[in-house]
Amino acid sequence: MTRNSKADNRVLTFKNRGTGDGPEMAGRSIFSTDQLAKYFPGTPLEPISIPKHYPMKIPPYYLSLVKKPGDPLWRQAVPDHAEQVATRLVGDPLDEERQSPVPGLIHRYPDRVVFLVSDSCAMHCRHCMRRRKISLAPQERDDNHRRAIEYIRRQPNIREVILSGGDPFMLPDRTIITLLEDLHTIAHVALLRIHTRIPCTLPQRITPQLTGMLKRFHPLFVNIQFNHPAEITPAAAQACGLLADAGIPLGCQSVLLKGVNDDAAVMLHLTRTLLSIRVKPYYLHHPDPVAGTEHFRVPLRVGLDIMRTLRGHISGTGVPQYMLDLPGGGGKVPLLPQYIQEETESLLIVKNFEGKLYEYPLD
Repeated sequence: MTRNSKADNRVLTFKNRGTGDGPEMAGRSIFSTDQLAKYFPGTPLEPISIPKHYPMKIPPYYLSLVKKPGDPLWRQAVPDHAEQVATRLVGDPLDEERQSPVPGLIHRYPDRVVFLVSDSCAMHCRHCMRRRKISLAPQERDDNHRRAIEYIRRQPNIREVILSGGDPFMLPDRTIITLLEDLHTIAHVALLRIHTRIPCTLPQRITPQLTGMLKRFHPLFVNIQFNHPAEITPAAAQACGLLADAGIPLGCQSVLLKGVNDDAAVMLHLTRTLLSIRVKPYYLHHPDPVAGTEHFRVPLRVGLDIMRTLRGHISGTGVPQYMLDLPGGGGKVPLLPQYIQEETESLLIVKNFEGKLYEYPLD
C-alpha cells in the first residue's frame, strides 16, 4: 500500500510563537496499536507487543513516510517482539553512567562532554542506544542543567560541549537559548554541538525563529541522524536548509541497522542525497550492543564491505567514518576496510575498491 504523505503531513500542527515555545505534540503522536491501525486501513497488522519500559511514540509526520508494515522506516518506529527477547546485552554497554560525574553529563574524553539536556524525543526510535533514559513525560531538568554547567565551568580542559539527550530540540526555544548562552560565557568552551534527530522525525520543529537565534552562538555544529534515503523529504530538506542558511555546519550520524540500511546501494543513495541537502555524511555507527536492539545488529564485515563500496563510488566528501563505540566506556574507534594486503621491504601490496592488486613503493 502506498501512503499519501502530503495528506498525512497536514495532520501535524506545529506552534512556535518565537517566545520560547517548543513542539506542541500532546495527543498527536501515535502511542497505541489502535492508533497505528488507523494509518493502515485495509492492511492486516500483526500483533505488536509494546515494551512498558520503552513505549511506542511516533509523530504522524514520520508515520506518513512509512510505505508498508515492515519497511525500513516501520522497523525504526514500530516495536518488534524481538525487543523483549532476553539476551546477554545490557542497558548501558558503553558505561555512560560510570562516566557521569554529575547527573546528565558524560565525561569520557578529556576535552569534551556530552550534556544530556533532554530526556524526550519526537519519536522513540526502536534502535535507540539510550532507551533506558528516554521518557514519555519530559522531566524538569533545571537543577541538572545548573549542576552540569557548573561542572563544565570548573573543568578548564573541556573545550567542546555536545548537547544531546533525548533530543535538545524537544526543549522550548527559550530553554535552548538559555543553555547556549550559559555555555557561551565559559571562556574555555570553544565549540558547541547539538545532536538531534528532529530534522528527520519532526522537521516542522526547525523554524526561522529558532535558527535565527541559534546563529548567535557560532562556532555551533549540528549533527543529525538520517538512516535511510526515504527519510530525506522536502520537509527535511527545508529544515536542514534553515540550519545551513544560519551558517551552521551539518553532519549526519547514521546507524548501520539490519533491514534498514545494511546494503551498499541504500547507503550510497543516502550519502548522495545527504550531500544534496548540504549535510556531510559524518559517521556511520556500528550499532551498539544495547538490550532490546539485538535484531538490528549487523556483522562488522557487512559494514566494512559497505565502506569499501562507498569509497569507490563517491568522493571523500560523501564517505562517513565507520565507527565502533567500545563497550565498557572505551570510546569510539574508526574501522577501515583492509586495503593493505602485504608489506615487503620495499613495497606495499594494496587492494583497491574493485579488488585489484597494486604495488606501491615504500620510499
